[in-house]
Amino acid sequence: MRINALTIAGTDPSGGAGIQADLKTFSALEAYGTSVITALVAQNTRGVQSVYRIDPEFVSAQLRSVLEDVRIDSAKIGMLSESDVVNAVADALIHYPIPYVVLDTVMIAKSGDPLLAPEAVDAVRKRLLPIVSLITPNLPEAAALLDTRVATSEQEMLEQGKALLAMGCSAVLMKGGHLNQSESPDWLLLPDQEYRFTAPRIATKHTHGTGCTLSAALAALRPRYDNWEQTVQAAKDYLQQALIMADSLEVGHGIGPVHHFHRWW
Repeated sequence: MRINALTIAGTDPSGGAGIQADLKTFSALEAYGTSVITALVAQNTRGVQSVYRIDPEFVSAQLRSVLEDVRIDSAKIGMLSESDVVNAVADALIHYPIPYVVLDTVMIAKSGDPLLAPEAVDAVRKRLLPIVSLITPNLPEAAALLDTRVATSEQEMLEQGKALLAMGCSAVLMKGGHLNQSESPDWLLLPDQEYRFTAPRIATKHTHGTGCTLSAALAALRPRYDNWEQTVQAAKDYLQQALIMADSLEVGHGIGPVHHFHRWW
């Protein structure tokens, strides 16, 4: 099956995160990538230097251009920046339904720089959580969505994932990379099932774009699998190899990117 995937996100001129990482991931996983840009971000492996606001009406225009012409089998949503952009994306998803939509609840860059205005968090809760197929928060993002403290144990992580389900999410992939454990546990929570995934931590500092890459992989792969459990495992396997091979790249002087094309070079 030929898969057409859409990424709705901000940019990364250094190529490790955002739209650039998403399109690389789509290509690596044999999905045709389309894109809608929500913000122009001046960033590199050292951090975010500036964010240029894109008019929400132009975000809507981009969405119409793609969705009125191209069959989209799955989508990934990343950086949304502000409330008006959240609303523009939510309106488009309601008007142009997409079979599978993965929401990467991007709020803070790997460097610690903010990527979502505080007042936009409530718009994400009310407008997007109830209509997407899967959300992929890390622990600080889950805490922000729930307006509570960051989980410090796997049990707290699981409880917060269930709380997000109770807020109206169809499925939640809680990412446990922030836990201080030798393995990185993730929990896939569905209304009637729970699945735990683990992977050894890779000894590399080059983790720029891991969240973008995972959510894009989930979007690229979901149409090929019967359920989210199989999709999550396949996406994690891809990301694990991209992390293992990250040190072979020579990109920037800070937190470098994962190796999206590790299968070929």
